[in-house]
Amino acid sequence: MKILIVDDEVIIRTGLCTVIDWEGLGMTLLPPAESAEEALERLADEQPDIVLTDIRMPGMDGIELAKEIKARRPDTEIVILTGYDDFGYARQALREGVTDYLLKTSGPEEIMMAAMKAKQNLLGKWETMKQEAAQGAALRNQGLEELLSAGGKRPAGGGTAADPARRWLEQAGVAKAGPDGGLLPMRVLLVGASGWDDDRFAGLMLGAAESKLLELLPCVALRKSDRIIVVSQAGEGWSDTSRLAAAVARVREALKCDIFAAAGEPVTAWAELGRSYEEAEAAYAYRLLLGDNGLVEAKDVLARRGGRTVCSAKEENELSALLMNSDATQLRNWTNGIVNEQLSDPQATPATLQAYLQSVVIAAHRWLDRARDSGAEAPASAPVIPFHVGIRLADELFKLLLSVLNAFHDRVSAGRYAYIHRAIAFIQHHLDRHLTLQQVAGFVHVNPNHFSEMFKKETGQSFTEYVTRERMLRAANILMTTRMKISEVAGEAGYEDIKYFSQQFKKVMGCTPSEYRQMSV
Repeated sequence: MKILIVDDEVIIRTGLCTVIDWEGLGMTLLPPAESAEEALERLADEQPDIVLTDIRMPGMDGIELAKEIKARRPDTEIVILTGYDDFGYARQALREGVTDYLLKTSGPEEIMMAAMKAKQNLLGKWETMKQEAAQGAALRNQGLEELLSAGGKRPAGGGTAADPARRWLEQAGVAKAGPDGGLLPMRVLLVGASGWDDDRFAGLMLGAAESKLLELLPCVALRKSDRIIVVSQAGEGWSDTSRLAAAVARVREALKCDIFAAAGEPVTAWAELGRSYEEAEAAYAYRLLLGDNGLVEAKDVLARRGGRTVCSAKEENELSALLMNSDATQLRNWTNGIVNEQLSDPQATPATLQAYLQSVVIAAHRWLDRARDSGAEAPASAPVIPFHVGIRLADELFKLLLSVLNAFHDRVSAGRYAYIHRAIAFIQHHLDRHLTLQQVAGFVHVNPNHFSEMFKKETGQSFTEYVTRERMLRAANILMTTRMKISEVAGEAGYEDIKYFSQQFKKVMGCTPSEYRQMSV
């Protein structure tokens, strides 16, 4: 809080500056002024909060100075100090809004008390202004949310909480009447900021982005959660898109952070503003697909039909092989590849991307579940990939797949006959191909005769019995979940001879493949 002393007498000026500990009172003492004219010249630059001035001075007197200060800075507190005990002067001073009236003969304590009274007055005004500003902002924000969620439609016979928001938009020059009496185009943007390493500064970064946008665009802004809601005056066509993209780029450059903005379509009526907001919300979800930088317009993404939602049999087989071979580097490269392929799909949507990635996780856990006979423990359900701004999808998917890989290999690496568990995983992965005991024994580097003996000891079944049972279980699952032809199901289970396949299926499952499919309908 700054105080300015004005007096034409050097002794008085010096005394008031040195006798009282202004810093101890929480005030910054400005260089004193020798005249009212000098004080007025310095007023705009130095902006004193409290002025302590003599009344009788050559030229403009203290009363005139007080009147002029109040005209220019109404909230400035003024204390009059004079050597004349003149009630007339006092009454005139009070009419000009002077805080207190003291004689020059007053002691330091009285002057300090007058200064502190002026300080308390200012603090009270500032607190009131702060509360009023907060209440006004809350009303505007509440109204803007209503305007965006319900279009701000006025019910019959009354206004709505959106009225302050309408006035806010009009005063900011965002909402303007067009030549036909309707509104000129407005549109809603959602803006997110990221990239500062310390999460503690996330709010500060978002606030700085908001301030910069207010400088660059004719708009109003509301910060909500991890994004900024912006209602901006819209230009026409490409020029408006170019202007918005340039503003986003300038914010990114100024703050050295990533800025992503999603824009709804321009609207020309209050009742349509909610639609622009919904479009911006839907487009903002594409931040996960498009990255953390740049501008996306709703019209460019909301027409997408959607990409794949389920990983292919080929991808599932590739994943099974990677999980079985325990090569984390190859698993990461494969994960990066399938995620990048989905992100580059021009028809992909956030929903289809999430479904696809989740299908990969489910496929991994399905493999782990099939391999449970090898000792690996399968969870009750596959964990869900977190799908929110700020994560790298490839990293999250890799973590989940790596946990499956580790769960299997940590388990099967223990025990005297760990190679049997590895052999079972190999069998599960190759059920659609020709399999021999010698081939599997060679995979685990064990003598075939010893392998055959240990396999039956560990599983309770011979190699042939185990392979046949697993093939029939796979065939049963395909019959139940697809409409593949019986011949195609036989091929997926590793049989070329359909008749022989049907015989084996009935022997294990108790009915023919066709009968089994009918039972599952």
